[in-house]
Amino acid sequence: MFSFLRDGVRAMGHGGRAYWTWLAVLSALVLVGAYSYGLQLRDGLVVTGMSDQVSWGFYIANFAFLVGIAAGAVLLVIPAYVFHRQDVKGVVLLGEGLAVAAVIGAMLFVTVDLGHPERFWHLLPFIGRLNFPTSMLAWDVVVLTTYLGLNLAIPLYVHYCHYRGQEPVLKAYFPVVILSIFVAISIHTVTAFLFAANSARPFWHNALLGPRFIATAFASGPALIILVLQAIRRFTRYPVAQSVIDTLALIMTISLWISLFFVGAELFTDFYNEGAHAASMRYLYFGLHGMDALRPWIWTALAMNAVAVVVLSIHALRRRTLTLNIACVLTFIGIWIEKGMGLVVPGFIPTPLGEVFEYTPTLVELGVTLGIWALCAMIFTLLAKASIAIELGDVGAARRAQRVTA
Repeated sequence: MFSFLRDGVRAMGHGGRAYWTWLAVLSALVLVGAYSYGLQLRDGLVVTGMSDQVSWGFYIANFAFLVGIAAGAVLLVIPAYVFHRQDVKGVVLLGEGLAVAAVIGAMLFVTVDLGHPERFWHLLPFIGRLNFPTSMLAWDVVVLTTYLGLNLAIPLYVHYCHYRGQEPVLKAYFPVVILSIFVAISIHTVTAFLFAANSARPFWHNALLGPRFIATAFASGPALIILVLQAIRRFTRYPVAQSVIDTLALIMTISLWISLFFVGAELFTDFYNEGAHAASMRYLYFGLHGMDALRPWIWTALAMNAVAVVVLSIHALRRRTLTLNIACVLTFIGIWIEKGMGLVVPGFIPTPLGEVFEYTPTLVELGVTLGIWALCAMIFTLLAKASIAIELGDVGAARRAQRVTA
């Protein structure tokens, strides 16, 4: 096991000029994030755009989005392990690596959102008081850490078997796979319930919130996976079957249609018999009392998602690489806006007292956010580098034995 881990780490340290340039850029962005977070730790949350009235902002918006990206990896796990699709099985470990990076990023966004991150120990079992199962936050901690552990354990076992030149025994880890599928759905469902449990925020009191979270996850997750798999196919020797990309594109199309249908259902319900409970929705789409900071965001998101779903629904355009990539980018950004700024912030506007306090992220928040996203990209890059090296046979026990003999 020690040789396996050591060779995996060594594989991360080998690469061409493009690989090291990419890591250097990511490292620079991580440093920007660390510097920005240092300013926040020194001066407090006053350097952010958040306030007593709007206490969740850019950080929680990215948290909600990254949980969906992590859950989206299950769309590779199900066809690979349940339906035994060999073409998908070849890339499922990369998808699980992406889930690991996304979960770590989601946890980091919650951490930086805390005014005193050192107080996180209050949530730790046996040390603090987790308040499980009465607390929805405790449920979120449990499912996220469980999902992170499962997506580390399964690839670790499979890679270790391949490192030793053996085939992994599916029966040995299939129960863990089934559990990971259940937890993947749970992490985004629990996140939706975390919002809906806020009784003073009627904007989130919607029975469609959980299904809408799942639908957006199954659209944005495949969008990112498609772009990542194409980059891997272009810059490495690792084979990625076109059938995998075609399957993900079809799933993304259906999920995006369902997501837009849910949005339409919410708009009809709130505006047909508009009451005080629809004030947040009116602020989001049309503004309130002359304040409409979020209106350009949400209309841009809807336009992006509408264009993307039209492109994806036309078979010839969906099969063409350029138009597919454009649709993936539009879907990714559109859902990031819709499920981020378009969901988190308007829940606080107006306040329960009817006051309208607008929120705009500051440069410090943008810097911290950029750093966390760069760290997520770096984690996935390093995991993918080791995974590809093992799966291609560049790293293995037999190769190590040959080097020792030579």
